Amino acid sequence: MDKVRLQVLGISYSQTQTGAYALVLEEVGGSRRIPIIIGGFEAQAIAIHMEGLKPPRPLTHDLFVSLATAFNISIVEVFINRLENGVFYCEIICENQNTRIKIDARTSDSVALALRFNCPIYTTEEILEKAGVNLKEDVVEERQAGVKKKSKPTNEPKQLFANKTDSELEEMLQEAIEQENYELASLIRDEIKYREEQRGKKRK
Repeated sequence: MDKVRLQVLGISYSQTQTGAYALVLEEVGGSRRIPIIIGGFEAQAIAIHMEGLKPPRPLTHDLFVSLATAFNISIVEVFINRLENGVFYCEIICENQNTRIKIDARTSDSVALALRFNCPIYTTEEILEKAGVNLKEDVVEERQAGVKKKSKPTNEPKQLFANKTDSELEEMLQEAIEQENYELASLIRDEIKYREEQRGKKRK
């Protein structure tokens, strides 16, 4: 079976399912993307790692990594191997010295662990054909699916942070992390990145 490697493109908000998000995976070296609807907790676990946020206490996936590392277990691959009735099925390939086993897992948890173990994510050509969205058509398809892209901070957080200096934002970010308010921390991090991007454009 030929495998196609994927990479995590990002997390989008779902307008059709309250509290749900779309995990967007992209074909490496290609133009197809797979949007997978996931819950808020799983989206948070993925976003926290992608944005480089450091929780004061280990989250569930971080705890799993610590336990696996302590017992010399590593994740070598995540494989999205089935798509049935709109549900993606996934397996985690683990290795302990000379022993390799496959573990059934939710795709959202598997991706969160893949990011932490820095291991590849694969799927099949068949699944990409069924669920893949071509890059040139993704805007239309995502609108039909009720998915709203997250690009830069919306007006609401921008108004909230408008009078804050960069150093004040950094302090707010650290405080939000310590209070485990990761949703606010993500918004603050977006604002910081947005300001950095704007300063970079002005220098050019």
